[in-house]
Amino acid sequence: MKKILIIEDDREIAELERDYLVINGFECDIETWGTTGLDAALNGDYDLFIIDVMLPGMDGFEILSNIRRKKQTPAIFLSAKSSDIDKIRGLGLGADDYMTKPFSPNELVARVKAHIQRHETLTSGGSETITVRSLTIDCGARRVYINGREVPFTAKEFDLLMFLAKNPDRAFSKEHLFDRIWGMDALGDVSTVAVHIQRIRDKLAPEKFIDTVWGVGYRFMK
Repeated sequence: MKKILIIEDDREIAELERDYLVINGFECDIETWGTTGLDAALNGDYDLFIIDVMLPGMDGFEILSNIRRKKQTPAIFLSAKSSDIDKIRGLGLGADDYMTKPFSPNELVARVKAHIQRHETLTSGGSETITVRSLTIDCGARRVYINGREVPFTAKEFDLLMFLAKNPDRAFSKEHLFDRIWGMDALGDVSTVAVHIQRIRDKLAPEKFIDTVWGVGYRFMK
């Protein structure tokens, strides 16, 4: 049975989420305070996190930022903050999805299932190692090295880099990359692809591996 952690200070909303997830075969825990939610996320064995942005004690963005230093467990933001800036920030921190309130409980369940399945698929890859100039990508261990030094990557940064590196010299649009890495067109904003590409470039600098193909998208250069 897959286990979900809900970090939400509105008890009524949290219990609604829990009830729909339990009906669909999930086990759920609820935390209503930001700091205790982070502690539960770091110390518990969960398959996905559902995190509100506005929480007492610590906001959802800070919670996910701390989680991503240690875990790549799928995470969905569920918030009343609906601006594009908040969505891009949330996805840029490593969230797999960003839903706004009011929400459809059935849609939430569908997205939870999709992200858990996608995470399991992406993390069950073989032991292939890709080496291009100073860059080494260990696909099995999901680690990235520059000149033998490991560089930390979030799950989505790694998935995006690995996909491009496995398809060198081929240009992909932001829409294609978003659909391939994030899963469904409806799960967020394609502008998060540009945010992730820039973060990857910063981490691999000064050497350049990802080129911008104007009017098309991005390609990995051997």
